[in-house]
Amino acid sequence: MKLNFKKIGEGNPLLIIHGLFGSSDNWGMLGKKFAEKYTVYLIDLRNHGRSPHSSTMNYEAMADDLYELIQDEKILNPSLIGHSMGGKAALFFNEKYNSVLHKLIVADIGIKSYPMHHDVIIRGLKNVNLNVISSRKEAHDALAKYVTELGIQQFLLKNLYWIEKGKLAWRMNLEVIIDNIHEILTEIKVQDNKTETLFLRGELSNYILEEDIDQLKIAMPNSSVKTIKNVGHWLHAENPTEFYELTTSFIE
Repeated sequence: MKLNFKKIGEGNPLLIIHGLFGSSDNWGMLGKKFAEKYTVYLIDLRNHGRSPHSSTMNYEAMADDLYELIQDEKILNPSLIGHSMGGKAALFFNEKYNSVLHKLIVADIGIKSYPMHHDVIIRGLKNVNLNVISSRKEAHDALAKYVTELGIQQFLLKNLYWIEKGKLAWRMNLEVIIDNIHEILTEIKVQDNKTETLFLRGELSNYILEEDIDQLKIAMPNSSVKTIKNVGHWLHAENPTEFYELTTSFIE
């Protein structure tokens, strides 16, 4: 699949992939900062953003899409940042295409399987009935009946766009994503992978726990885990300065 992406900056290549229900737009500001040092590829994963839709939604497909982009663009020795679902896609990619990456940065996700924890978000998204809703305000009000956090509301509603006057649609392939949510939560099988890897976690997040760190070290002996204080799962948005500094220091 030919993924949508935006290429900015000059220097060694740096690929960035977003999380579930996200898009490359989520990385716009930080992407511009990285572009002061690197050639940055801000990528929409399949069924997200402006990339094509498909009934297949799993990490193998995402990894193959990413490899196709790297081949098409003749990208050599890139570093790769992946957040949340994008982090798992990056881990799967690095396991399948083990000689491609220079370094890997995984933002607030581990290799383990996760229990279902998107129930409220999914109910909220399903409550946004675009057959009858004709304004962003109506969409917000429908979502807010389930999703109360303003930041998450704004993040999710960025996926809406006007296909014609008075008619909104989701850019993401919502039905397929929901149908395949079990694939998103699954464990990534990693065994003695030697790629230099930095796991960044938010202090207030529960995605990478203390008891997970030994598992990561065994699976990826050249990995390290660093914690950004006073932030949650959206660590790159909550503290972009420290995220940038830790990432660039690791790459270089």
